[in-house]
Amino acid sequence: MRALCRFWVPLLCIAAVGSTCAAKDFSVSSPAEISAAMLSARAGDTLTMSAGIWNNVRILFQGNGSDGNPILLRAPSANSVTITGASNLQIAGSYLVVDGLTFTQGYCPSGGVVDFRGGSPTVESHHCRLTNTSILDFNPDNTATEYKWVSLYGHDNRVDHCLLRGKNNAGATLVVWLSAIPNYHRIDQNYFGRRPDLGVNGGETIRIGTSDWSMYDSFAIVEQNLFEECNGEIEIISNKSCGNIYRNNTFRKCQGTLTLRHGNRCRVEGNFFFGNGISSTGGIRVIGEDHTIVNNYVGGTKGTSLRAAISVMDGIQDSPLNGYYQVKRATIAFNTLVDNTSSLDIGAGKDSDNVLPPVDCVLANNLIVSSAGPLVRYTDVPVNITWEGNIAFGAALGLPSMPGITVTNPNIGAAAPDGMRRPLAGSPVIDAATGSYPWVAADIDGQKRDTLRDVGADEASTEPVQFVPLTGADVGPQTGTTGIHGELRTTTPGQRPLLTAYPNPFNPGTCIEYWVPGNTEQESPDWGPGSSWVKLSVYDLLGREVETLVNEEKSAGSYAVFFDGSRLSSGMYLSRLATDGSVTIRKILRVR
Repeated sequence: MRALCRFWVPLLCIAAVGSTCAAKDFSVSSPAEISAAMLSARAGDTLTMSAGIWNNVRILFQGNGSDGNPILLRAPSANSVTITGASNLQIAGSYLVVDGLTFTQGYCPSGGVVDFRGGSPTVESHHCRLTNTSILDFNPDNTATEYKWVSLYGHDNRVDHCLLRGKNNAGATLVVWLSAIPNYHRIDQNYFGRRPDLGVNGGETIRIGTSDWSMYDSFAIVEQNLFEECNGEIEIISNKSCGNIYRNNTFRKCQGTLTLRHGNRCRVEGNFFFGNGISSTGGIRVIGEDHTIVNNYVGGTKGTSLRAAISVMDGIQDSPLNGYYQVKRATIAFNTLVDNTSSLDIGAGKDSDNVLPPVDCVLANNLIVSSAGPLVRYTDVPVNITWEGNIAFGAALGLPSMPGITVTNPNIGAAAPDGMRRPLAGSPVIDAATGSYPWVAADIDGQKRDTLRDVGADEASTEPVQFVPLTGADVGPQTGTTGIHGELRTTTPGQRPLLTAYPNPFNPGTCIEYWVPGNTEQESPDWGPGSSWVKLSVYDLLGREVETLVNEEKSAGSYAVFFDGSRLSSGMYLSRLATDGSVTIRKILRVR
C-alpha cells in the first residue's frame, strides 16, 4: 500500500478573504485583448482564452498578482487552445500563472517559445508558474536554427505538469538563466519526451546555468520528472551552477547522462535510470567539487567511459570556466548499479589535457552487479579515495582485493514490473552498510532507513512507498483548470490513493484500484482505523462527468471497482478520486 499524498494545491486561487467578489474573469480572444485586460486585472483575476487555434501570435502576459492570489491566464478546458505558426509567450511580472496551453506545428520567431520575462523595459518574472502546458514539435524548418523552448529568468518560478516533446533544432529544451542572486526555481512533474540526437553540442533537455555563471549559486530543484528518449546530446541535464538538487526523476532510454558539468555542491538523489539495453545510455557524470550522489538506481545502460552508469572525470590543470574542474570530495553512496556495460569509471576522460584525477572522494555502501566488466575501471588512479561498505558481484572487479569492497552474490531478484531489481530475503546487502551517514535517512522509495542500513539504493522495508519509477501517466498535463472545478493536484508520485487502472488502454472495461487511508491528518503518515467519504468518478476531457462509480463512506483499506466503458467512444478520459482532504486524477484511455 502506498502513502497518501500529504499536500495538494488548488491552482485556481480566487481572491483573499474580504475581496472574493472583486475577482473577475476576462474573456480574451487575441494578444491585444490579453494586454488590454492586464491593464485592469488585479490579484485573483482570471483571463480565459477563447477556444480554438491561435495562429501567429506574440502573447505578452505582464502584470502582478499577489502571494496566494495570482493572476491566471488559462485555456477554458483541456486541449482547447492551440497555438501555432510564428508564435511565442512572455510571462513578465510576479505571481502570474499560465495554464493549459498547447504549442504545436509552429516555430519561435525570436527569443524562446515561453520566456519568463518580457515587456518594455524588459521585466523578469518572480513567483510565476507555467503548468499543464504542452510544447510539441515546435521547430523551425532548419534544425540549425537555435532557440530554447522554455527560458527561466528571475527567481522562484515554477514549471510543472508540462509535456515537452519533439524538439529537433539546436538549443536546450529548458534553460535556467543565472544572475548574482540564487533563483530557487522548481521544475517538477513534467514529461520530457523524444529528442533526437543533434550530433553536435547544444542539445540538452535541461540546462541550469552557463559556464561563465557556473560558480554562482542557483539552488534550483529538478524533481519528479520523466525523461524518455532524450537523446539530443550526451548531457540530458547539464548542471552549470552551484547548489542544485536533482531528485526522484526517472530516465528511460536516454542516450546520455545527468551531467554535473560545471559548478559545485550539487545533490543527485533518488533518481531512476533505465537504459533498456540501448546503446549509449548512461547514468551520472561527475565534475567539480563537493557533489553528493546518493540513493540512485542505474540499470541496463550500455554506455561506456563518459556514459558509464557513474563516471567520475579527470580535470584540467588551472581549468578555465568552460573546461573540466577536478573532482574533489565527491560522496557517492548507497547507489545500485545493475546490469550496466560500464558500471563505475574513475578518472574517465583522461587525456593529454584532463590529467587531474579525482581526489578525496568517498564511495560507500554501493551495490554493483553486472556480467560486464570490469565492475570498477580506474581510467586514472584517484588520490586518497575511500572505499567503504560496497558490495560487488558478477564480472571481474577490476581492482586488487581491498577493504571496503566485498565480492559476494547479493541475491537480488529479477526485474519487477517497475523495472527494478531488489534484494531478496536473506540478501547479504541487508543491514550491511558501514560508516556513519545520518543524512541518508531514507532510500530511493522514500522509505525510512533502519539504524542498520542496507547496501544500495533500496532498503528492505514494509513502510509505504513514496517514490516510484515514473511513467507517462504520472506526469505531464493533467485536467486543465476548468474541466473539473479548477482542481490541479500536485501529488508526489507514489503517494496516490488512486492507483493505475488495469488494463489501460482498455476495451471495453477496466478495473480501477484505490485505497482509503484510516487517518486523514495531513501531517500524519500513520493510518489507523477509520473511514473516509469517497467519490470515484470518470470524466471526459471537457470536464463532463461520465459516470459515478463510488459515492459513499468507506472504511480504511484497498478497493477495486470495474468500469464498463462499452458505451464510450475512443479517447482519453479521467478517473477522479476525492476523499477527505485529497483529490487525485489519473488518465485512462478507451480504445476500440
